[in-house]
Amino acid sequence: MSIINEIKCARCDRKYSGVRSRCPYCGARRIGRGKYSEDSDNAKGKMLISVLIMAVITVGAGILLFSTPVEAEAQDPPEEEPVITTPEDDLSSVQGLLPEPTPIFEEPEPEEPAMTLEVTSIQITYGGNVLTDFTERKGVPIELGVRIEPPGVDVEIEWESTNEEVFEFVNVVGGVRVVGIENGDAQLIVRAGDKEASTWVRIR
Repeated sequence: MSIINEIKCARCDRKYSGVRSRCPYCGARRIGRGKYSEDSDNAKGKMLISVLIMAVITVGAGILLFSTPVEAEAQDPPEEEPVITTPEDDLSSVQGLLPEPTPIFEEPEPEEPAMTLEVTSIQITYGGNVLTDFTERKGVPIELGVRIEPPGVDVEIEWESTNEEVFEFVNVVGGVRVVGIENGDAQLIVRAGDKEASTWVRIR
């Protein structure tokens, strides 16, 4: 018994295998069991299929045409690379746009006058004691000092002899050195600022 059934051609009444779509004898197309289609029917079917295909293509093209801009708008815009700026770029970008700053005039602070000390008193001393007169032999030197108030005042000190034939003096650190020349009396005077002091020098 054959597994594949045979069918009878509706045009030539001959039998052929059921797996065939056309009759091998007359070429009629099988559209059903024992039925066949004419060429005119095939032409109509092909035209219908072509119309359907064209309709599908037209609809698809319309969908693509109207949906593409919407999808393009929905897409996120491409990210732009960040522009790295430096403080120098910021400064150069605003130069010429802002007015020149007005210089601020600052009044100079008045200078405080330098504090000057004035001599209040001056004395001739010997061995730390105030000396108003003394007696010494010829040729024997004696060193005398000077005491000024206030201490540490910066002032020029001047010494003077009222009689250079009786004694002579030489400036030393902190005072003078006196040496008798001839017997007699004379004054030794010291001045500092507007103050002065004196002592009698007696040579014997």
